[in-house]
Parts: sequence; C-alpha cells; structure tokens
Amino acid sequence: MLYSKYILAFLLVAAGIMHFVKPQTYLKIMPGYIPFHLPMVYISGIAEMVCGILLLFPATQKFGAYLCIALFIAVFPANIEMARKFYLIQHKYFWLTVLRLPLQIVLIWWAWQFRK
Repeated sequence: MLYSKYILAFLLVAAGIMHFVKPQTYLKIMPGYIPFHLPMVYISGIAEMVCGILLLFPATQKFGAYLCIALFIAVFPANIEMARKFYLIQHKYFWLTVLRLPLQIVLIWWAWQFRK
C-alpha cells in the first residue's frame, strides 16, 4: 500500500500533463453540453496534477483523496461520451472505452484508501 499512493500520484500528474501536451485528445471526448471545452480541458488537467501532488504529503493526503474521488466522478461523463462516440463510428478500440467505465470505480476505491 505504501507504493500504491505514489503510483496513483504519478498517474494523475502524468495524465494532467497530457491535458496540456495533447489537448485535442481530450477535446474529442468532451460532452457537448459542457461549455468552454479547451479551458475545461486545462482545468481538469490542473485538477489531476493537484490531486496527485496532494496525495504525496501526509498533511494533504486526506484532502487529496477526497479531491481525487470528486475528480473521478466529474470526468465520468467524458468517459461515457468517449465510449458513445467510439460506438457510433464502430472504432476498433470501442471495447477499451467500455473498460474505462468500471475503471473509474476502481480509481474511486483506490483514492478512498488514502483518506485516512
């Protein structure tokens, strides 16, 4: 469990950085009802990096865990939208997008472990 926190923190920071390196990837899965797509991609990238950093320190770990949980819930609609779009175009990796949906539950559980 000791290294688990660092793995999740690394994954969050790396994913957050990718929002700035390849924003077009995230723009494609942004649900249409969410306004200001590009700023929201950047905001969610910052949120991911902040979550990862907060998990690293005992003083901020609990807050970081709850923030991670909120983030994973908040980005769930984008994962549904990605699966929907991949289904509509019959993308060969549609099945991977479907696997992402239960992964969100695993990520929430993983972050829950660090709320102590």
